Amino acid sequence: MLWASLLLGVVEGLTEFLPISSTGHLILTERLIGFEGDRAETFAIFIQLGAILAVVWEHRVRVVELTRELPRSMLARVQVTKLHVAFVPSAILGLLIYDKLVEHLMFPRSVAMALIVGGVLILIVERIPLRVRTHDLRSITWGQALAIGLAQCLALWPGFSRSAATILGGLTVGLDRRTAAKFSFFLAIPTMFAAASYDLFRNWRHLEPSDLLWLSLSFAVAFAVALVTIRWLLSYVSSHSFAIFAWYRIALGGLVLYLLR
Repeated sequence: MLWASLLLGVVEGLTEFLPISSTGHLILTERLIGFEGDRAETFAIFIQLGAILAVVWEHRVRVVELTRELPRSMLARVQVTKLHVAFVPSAILGLLIYDKLVEHLMFPRSVAMALIVGGVLILIVERIPLRVRTHDLRSITWGQALAIGLAQCLALWPGFSRSAATILGGLTVGLDRRTAAKFSFFLAIPTMFAAASYDLFRNWRHLEPSDLLWLSLSFAVAFAVALVTIRWLLSYVSSHSFAIFAWYRIALGGLVLYLLR
């Protein structure tokens, strides 16, 4: 389990915030190394919390500021409420169709199709002449927050990518690249924490007592790698398109479908 724990931690940390799908990559990696079943799914869910902690740590100053300002600042309350508006659509839909998702979509073939579809959508959005009108998180409107939240519902398809869905949603409603990425990061905190907590509540029994050490290792690796990835991505998106991620998704999805033929 040592190498599996390290590998899964690295995969989660690298892919959680890039628009290439952490869930999809974890499903494919687990199949590749022969670590499958309910225990493997629960393992993957837990280590996602390490990546989410990396977002909280990277933006800890702003998170603490917002927490302190909430009781006395209307602006802070508005910002947090907009995050909740973006969070609600996928949360409700996820609760309604959770069992169907697990039953029909948590498989390599479905992941491969989601990777390809998401990659094509990235290329389409990159070719559309979008008008940028929002350059910071405070300027995001209620309508933009809701639109991004509706876009996040696409990420319920394992392999589509929560980051891809929310960043593409942000770009199409007028956010610049850096602001879209930042909002995606902040939205990941309630979204992934709620999803991971719900999954763990339902499936914790599949873990074994000996898993604590390996879970801790994967959690720590995911945190460290995600922290580096977040910093790199914010720098990258300021002056580059997402096309490279689209072509990677299409190539990987095509390879998986070829191998599964």
